Amino acid sequence: MEAPVKIGIVTVSDRASKGVYEDKGGPAILAELTRILKTPFEPVTKVVPDERPQIAATLRTLADREKCCLIVTTGGTGPALRDVTPDATAEICDKVLDGFAEQMRAVSLKVVPTAILSRQIAGTRGKSLIINLPGNPPAIKDCLDAVFAAVPYCIDLLEGPWLETHEDQCKAFRPKHAVKKGPA
Repeated sequence: MEAPVKIGIVTVSDRASKGVYEDKGGPAILAELTRILKTPFEPVTKVVPDERPQIAATLRTLADREKCCLIVTTGGTGPALRDVTPDATAEICDKVLDGFAEQMRAVSLKVVPTAILSRQIAGTRGKSLIINLPGNPPAIKDCLDAVFAAVPYCIDLLEGPWLETHEDQCKAFRPKHAVKKGPA
């Protein structure tokens, strides 16, 4: 039996990292991933303050040491002075995948006009896909629903584990030539 894949979940919040505010973003991501993913996974959760060096170090650790195939962040994506999650993400990524951010903003704009203020990005580091999400739990669901169909194939292209989704929640898209590697 294969070990569960590791997925990093990072909440970026000064108040949540100090215990002043209940982290709602991280649990919302976990709930959405549990709803979408059929593949067993082990969440590796972190709560960090809005400090660029600490965010970058956390993302590096989750990608390089923890070997998380997917890392999803919540918070710190707006224009406020302390919002630096996309900056830290861009700093440590090998490649930025603009399409994820474009799609998430497009979907969010249907709900709220201030979605144009979001600076969330997505990118890769080694064999990890990193996606920044907003801090609002309903927006987390909207954004994950908007992009998740492409996540398993992106991870395939990074030579990561084969992720399967609950098709009634999200039908993962893979080209017809995509073949599962490793143990069945």
